[in-house]
Amino acid sequence: MYGVCGCCGALRPRYKRLVDNIFPEDPEDGLVKTNMEKLTFYALSAPEKLDRIGAYLSERLIRDVSRHRYGYVCIAMEALDQLLMACHCQSINLFVESFLKMVAKLLESEKPNLQILGTNSFVKFANIEEDTPSYHRSYDFFVSRFSEMCHSSHDDPDVRTKIRMSGIKGLQGVVRKTVNDELQANIWDPQHMDKIVPSLLFNLQHAEEAESRSPSPLQATEKEKESPAELAERCLRELLGRAAYGNIKNAIKPVLIHLDNHALWEPKTFAIRCFKIIMYSIQPQHSHLVIQQLLGHLDANSKSAATVRAGIVEVLSEAAVIAASGSVGPTVLEVFNTLLRQLRLSIDYALTGSYDGGAGGARSIKEHEERMFQEAVIKTIGSFASTLPTYQRSEVMLFIMSKVPLPSLHQAMEAGKAGENRNRLTQIMLLKSLLQVSLGFQCSNMLTALPSSFLDRLLSAALMEDAEIRLFVLEILISFIDRHGNRHKFSTISTISDISVLKLKVDKCSRQDTVFMKKHAQQLYRHIYLTCKEESNMQAHYEALYSMLVLISIELANEEVVVDLIRLVLAVQEIAQINEDNLPTYNRCALYALGAAYLNLISQLTTVPTFCQHIHEVIQMRQKEAPYLLPEDVFVERPRLSRSLDRLGPEVFFRQSKISEVLGGSGYNSDRLSTPYVPQLTDEDRLSKRKSIGETISLQVEVESRNSPEREERAPAEEITYETLKKAIDGVAVEEQERERRRQVVEKFQKAPFEEIAAHCGARATLLQSKLNQIFEITIRPPPSPSGTITAAYGQPQNHSVPVYEMKFPDLCVY
Repeated sequence: MYGVCGCCGALRPRYKRLVDNIFPEDPEDGLVKTNMEKLTFYALSAPEKLDRIGAYLSERLIRDVSRHRYGYVCIAMEALDQLLMACHCQSINLFVESFLKMVAKLLESEKPNLQILGTNSFVKFANIEEDTPSYHRSYDFFVSRFSEMCHSSHDDPDVRTKIRMSGIKGLQGVVRKTVNDELQANIWDPQHMDKIVPSLLFNLQHAEEAESRSPSPLQATEKEKESPAELAERCLRELLGRAAYGNIKNAIKPVLIHLDNHALWEPKTFAIRCFKIIMYSIQPQHSHLVIQQLLGHLDANSKSAATVRAGIVEVLSEAAVIAASGSVGPTVLEVFNTLLRQLRLSIDYALTGSYDGGAGGARSIKEHEERMFQEAVIKTIGSFASTLPTYQRSEVMLFIMSKVPLPSLHQAMEAGKAGENRNRLTQIMLLKSLLQVSLGFQCSNMLTALPSSFLDRLLSAALMEDAEIRLFVLEILISFIDRHGNRHKFSTISTISDISVLKLKVDKCSRQDTVFMKKHAQQLYRHIYLTCKEESNMQAHYEALYSMLVLISIELANEEVVVDLIRLVLAVQEIAQINEDNLPTYNRCALYALGAAYLNLISQLTTVPTFCQHIHEVIQMRQKEAPYLLPEDVFVERPRLSRSLDRLGPEVFFRQSKISEVLGGSGYNSDRLSTPYVPQLTDEDRLSKRKSIGETISLQVEVESRNSPEREERAPAEEITYETLKKAIDGVAVEEQERERRRQVVEKFQKAPFEEIAAHCGARATLLQSKLNQIFEITIRPPPSPSGTITAAYGQPQNHSVPVYEMKFPDLCVY
């Protein structure tokens, strides 16, 4: 009987005998290498038998696993690995099916060692480049099983770590095997990504909290390389690095869902780390897709807690900085529109106290959290803008400015107290955003940086009553004008004796800057002047005004601008001196100090010795007699002020006549210097909500006052000479005289008593009647007297009149 069995055993197929011979009697002896070489040679010589060899090895392995003969299991897997590495024939696909079947059997085992063994064999298989594609192979089981291993919760920490690392290696193998082969299963499908990405993030999440490393790959120690977190990061980088344009969305969406499900937006450290890994790993031209995904997620979470939204916005900010290619996609304005919309929603939430417009049962709002979210949005807007080229940045600033609610005819303001609060908060937040965008903005042409449409709206906000809004406007203007980084050198106001220590960066005023100042200078001066008259100004306002005056002198000044700035500062001194607006003592002293600091600096910039001497003499006199008129005593924590400002002598004031004299001798326009600066009132004053009735009346009767009797008496007819014609042609002088006349008219109607105004209007009516009488007498005459003369009503003899149609008029009088 035994002989019969032996005879039948000898008749078994050769491939089975070769497979049986590789297994030793004692599994501890390991694989029989000589017999393994014979089996490999047979498989290479007869590749058609390879699938049968694989099937028989699989049969033996399954039997050994069920019998717990794990030594033979390891030998079988080693033999499979060697055959797989050696054979690359066309029939390898059938052998691979048997191989994957055996790997799946090992992964299904509850023994950690078998799971690790199966994973290692799969990783070796994943690194093999197959010659022929497989159309029917599926890796769904392996994705699920490896993902499950990544979440292992084994009681033994060492075993748990090994299982998790095996799971990560297995996922890495699946990705490598399928990601570049279009004929394989599409690993980018959501059903696979929803398992792979969260598994990697889970292991990243359980890294040491104290670990702070750069997201870019660096040299790491062996211990770090063996940690699941480090391995998961490398696998995630490899996965994202292989992602094509159409696959980015499927790869990013599971990250957002994982962060939502595990509430990882609020600490935001892990979320920022994840997206740094993502931004550094994907191809640079795909960066804007990640930005769009984050923006969409922010919109989807618009009613989530402020801390969650703030975390998303912080991640956006970091991602925008990394996307240094300068593009956030084709819809740049849409990005900023989304952020501004979130800013408005946050303001509404803070005002109503709920996410549902004040409806009952809504979750309560924590105002400080909303404020934190608003600051995060503003920071993110600045981060986005810093990556944009100059022309796109200008468009963004125009876009933001167009969203600022202003009390103009073109934009409605919300009424009521709640509407005013909403308007004010919106104005402040949008101007903060605009300030962030303007920081570091470099543009050689101020006309393109500050177009009229933008500058008009911005300066309109400068006339508003809110002191905080006015300060933001000044800071924005300063950030535009300061193109050489001189702003920080004037952060404090002082009368420095030698400005060379400041090491100012000064360039010659370009032609574009000259054109800009000719177009907008008077507008800027006027707003500076009106801002100085505000009673609610604080030290920060005066420091901003000082910086603005100085930066205009450095960046945009030519001879004409310097003259106008000096006139403007002298007019500011007059505001404090006359005090028509009843300013507090601090404001008056601050204006005196502001003028002293600026004139001290501009005198050294002009390098006119006599001008410097006059300014220095007045400053010295103030140091002796009135130190409270200098910035060193005013702009301190505890200002030293004096209430006797109305009893000051002329020696402590800068005199316009003296400055005009000394600068006129050095080639400056003395006529312009000697003319006091008077701002021209425009319709824009309506925005300030401060224009008095007297000013309104004065604008209506200004034209009428030109023909008043008093004006006729003061202006006798003068002889027309060459000099008078020259003055008439001089447009600048005429413009200044017109402004002075307007100022006198406004002052008269503001201060004159009612009886005087009534008498003035009555005298004008009498004059008009007399003129009409004369006209009627000329056109309708009685028959001439025989003597050829008639006596007029006034008893004065007059010559014979000539009919109107026969009268000879000068050519200039004929229309």
